[in-house]
Amino acid sequence: MKIPGIQGCFEKTRGMFYFARMCSKIRLHSQGLMPDDYHDMLGKGFDGRTCRYLDVSYEDVKAQVISGKTNEEVLDWCHANGRTLNAEQILIYNSFMSKRGWHDDETDEFIPEMIKEYGLPDNGTVLTDFDLIEMDEGRWYPDMWRDAWK
Repeated sequence: MKIPGIQGCFEKTRGMFYFARMCSKIRLHSQGLMPDDYHDMLGKGFDGRTCRYLDVSYEDVKAQVISGKTNEEVLDWCHANGRTLNAEQILIYNSFMSKRGWHDDETDEFIPEMIKEYGLPDNGTVLTDFDLIEMDEGRWYPDMWRDAWK
């Protein structure tokens, strides 16, 4: 489903995938613009994993976003109050996040179930959670992942 204002998974904040998406979801939710389907997973899933990797709480990140800070300012706050990531740690995070669902514990059940639930083509194009999200929200194209790493 297309959601005006939501960022994609591959959008980078200081080199980090997904962080901009999490911040955009917080902003949209605080403005009452986030579809109900998304409410249950706010602060969980990739949001929660991102916050845990940065060693900060989702509620604290949410407060920073709602206070009006930019994505970069919020990430700087995370680095100052949690964990500062070096280039290799960002690479590890991006690699994990962008490949989740591919050759792991989600491959056999979760990805096929979501493809069916979202009514997406089951033709091998959706391999990861990022693919699933990007296709469902209308941004996906075949070389999206390749372009994100440039």
